Amino acid sequence: MMLRDACPADIPRITSIYNHAVLHTTAIWNETVVDEANRLAWLRERQQAGYQVLVAVSPEGAVAGYATFGPWRAWDGYRHTVEHSVYVHPEAQRQGVGLTLMKALIQQARAQGKHVMVAGIDAENAGSVALHQQLGFEATGVMKEVGCKFGRWLDLTFFCLKLDARPGP
Repeated sequence: MMLRDACPADIPRITSIYNHAVLHTTAIWNETVVDEANRLAWLRERQQAGYQVLVAVSPEGAVAGYATFGPWRAWDGYRHTVEHSVYVHPEAQRQGVGLTLMKALIQQARAQGKHVMVAGIDAENAGSVALHQQLGFEATGVMKEVGCKFGRWLDLTFFCLKLDARPGP
């Protein structure tokens, strides 16, 4: 598995992965599929804001997953905290793609001097919960019924990973 920065040629596969998550999972609490123009605009916005979008590429050259992080909240006081997203193609799940992407994101965040990485995960997403716990993320709280999808309420669990031990910003 090779990791690299996403490029416009990756957009069809990124769009497919994203839309699969929209249609079939609670990994993202969006109910509307998007087109390639939407994902290309998203990629360009991420890159213009200075945030990388990583793709994991299979030996055959197919994008198996993608991941990125960005600001957790807009206010200055949160500038040392980031929130990440990671999505894996259904055919590549449970093969270490998510773990590989997450390790790379954590390294990037540390290299950028970030202090905490936040994950907001559907409380019932056992695979994502296990992945984050394996990487040292700690559950910090559950917000009950703050989302909905597939005709039911969803609970959001927040996980945090402290990226460094510095005493102050």
